[in-house]
Amino acid sequence: MKRTILVYLLRVFVASLFAMPVYWVFVIATSYHGAAYQLPPVWRPLFHWKPLVFVWTHTPWARYVFNSVFITATTIVFVVVTSAFAGYALAEIKFPGNTLYFYAMLGVMMLPQQALLVPQYVLMYHLHLLNSYAGLIIPFGASTSGIFLFRQFFLKLPVSYREVARIEGVSTLTYLRRVAIPLARPAVATTVLLTFISSWNQFQWPLIMTNSPSLQPIELALSHYMQAYQSNWRDLTSAALIALSPILIVFAFTQRHIVSAVAGGDVGQKE
Repeated sequence: MKRTILVYLLRVFVASLFAMPVYWVFVIATSYHGAAYQLPPVWRPLFHWKPLVFVWTHTPWARYVFNSVFITATTIVFVVVTSAFAGYALAEIKFPGNTLYFYAMLGVMMLPQQALLVPQYVLMYHLHLLNSYAGLIIPFGASTSGIFLFRQFFLKLPVSYREVARIEGVSTLTYLRRVAIPLARPAVATTVLLTFISSWNQFQWPLIMTNSPSLQPIELALSHYMQAYQSNWRDLTSAALIALSPILIVFAFTQRHIVSAVAGGDVGQKE
């Protein structure tokens, strides 16, 4: 009993450490001007919403939010579809080089994103996709981590599911759409969450790919805003809160699937 209480208290403590920066941003964003410099510090939010309203109305955040939502949502769709197809192929279809291809994919996961910037930029340049939505989406339309998650999950599916589908004359696409992917909900949720976070937080790629404010996502706009209002912490934290809120909302709805997806899911044993 004591051990359970200690473990629970440790979890609460660690969770508090991670939640504290977000809470502090919320406190400063909803406090009065100059609260960030007050000693002793203000520890509770005062719920002054005027800074948030000011930031939203005096900057085209609606356009930036639309850009981020459109880019992120489209990227998620591409990543889930390509990850499901590739993960199923690696898990269920035996073809020459299957294992070699899987290890090569794992090798790509180890490459830093910065190492791919130059070849990706050159490719987008020759495809005439600079300063376009397509140039911000296509390079991230496939995810090695998503493929890995789906492969591990599909490996846990009993062989009898696929055999019954074959006997019934069900095509591979129908089997994927009606059986495999619905059972892989944890993998889908985790892939959606990881893709959402990485796509929503994209900064370096949009910075070198776009020169039009009408195409720039919210993280790039937040950087410009910080340069203009670097001494006004209330407005800065209000803008940061606008950019951070969607991530917290998505995480709240998908976090319970993460452990299940990484473990491969509990859908039976491979026969």
